[in-house]
Amino acid sequence: MTRVLTTHVGSLPRTQDVVDLIFAREREEPFDAAAFDACMTAAVSNTVGQQKEAGIDIVSDGETSKISYATYVKDRYTGFSGDSPRNAPADLKMFPSFLQRLVDSGGTPQYARPMCTGEVRSKGQAELNKDIANLKAAMAEHGLERGFMNAASPGVISLFLQNDYYKSREAYLAALADAMKQEYETIVASGLDLQLDCPDLALSRHMLFTDLSDDEFVKVAQMHVDALNHALSDVPKDRVRVHICWGNYEGPHLCDIPMAKMFDTLMATRARYVLFETSNPRHGHEWTVFRDRKADIPDDKVLVPGVVDTTTNFVEHPDLVAQRIERFTNLVGSDRVIAGSDCGFGTFAGFGAVDPAIAYAKLAALSEGAAVISGK
Repeated sequence: MTRVLTTHVGSLPRTQDVVDLIFAREREEPFDAAAFDACMTAAVSNTVGQQKEAGIDIVSDGETSKISYATYVKDRYTGFSGDSPRNAPADLKMFPSFLQRLVDSGGTPQYARPMCTGEVRSKGQAELNKDIANLKAAMAEHGLERGFMNAASPGVISLFLQNDYYKSREAYLAALADAMKQEYETIVASGLDLQLDCPDLALSRHMLFTDLSDDEFVKVAQMHVDALNHALSDVPKDRVRVHICWGNYEGPHLCDIPMAKMFDTLMATRARYVLFETSNPRHGHEWTVFRDRKADIPDDKVLVPGVVDTTTNFVEHPDLVAQRIERFTNLVGSDRVIAGSDCGFGTFAGFGAVDPAIAYAKLAALSEGAAVISGK
């Protein structure tokens, strides 16, 4: 049997010194730029080293320098100012006492989400190139050959940084796709794989499009995929990963659109690797969608199921991880499955439900489970 490789969705817990510097920049407070760069370089090296120790084959920089997986674009592209409305997920609105508890506990991160109020254009690739250099240096230091870097999809940018400039959603998505195209190409040209974070293909159903039917939302999601695929038109498909999720938060998730309704949309992405949730209690059963639609999984797709949850501090038993992986290797073979996580462990700088040390214990359990399958 081909050894099952391991990876994760991207973000990892940041140290307090990293968080302090990121928020100093976020608040436009004075900070030492050289100290910032040195801190990020050291932190990425440490993060990559911890991934190697946990047994992860395909590593990331943990999104160390970013305030969040989507809103970082406001710092690298023109056209954003002011603030966007906050839209609590529909399932949390159903349980106002729980939503208030999240607010009181700091579980709803407070950071800038400006509106799009002007033309979206790149400010240059300087910050991206620093991230790439830090990750590649850390991989070389720790003897790792394969890494990936996250980037926001046009659709998720439109979810969190809402449009108040372009004449329509279609026009905004087209502008974002054109602007992000160079970022995607730069990442792949560096030798890293590119991961597109696309919670807009599921999460936005119960955040921004609650007034639509599921079928109407699927049409919106396909519009997002079309914009993304345009931005990826000059990127080799076998270097691209796409991640779909329903929101990386502990909550009832009663309003999540089923994977069965998003399956075709996910498979339509111009990406070889598709990452999705299969561990949390709301989506753990949906591996059966892939079983029942096996004939509709393109032959060139590699499945990257989440085999550890990212919203609780339970550390999965390696045998449970192995069982979750085996469901997919039985479908498409071990050469077309990579073991991953449901989502990131550090989606927002300074916020995360999982203790940092436990996050790496979960990644170690992921690797141990993959080893069990690979040994059969």
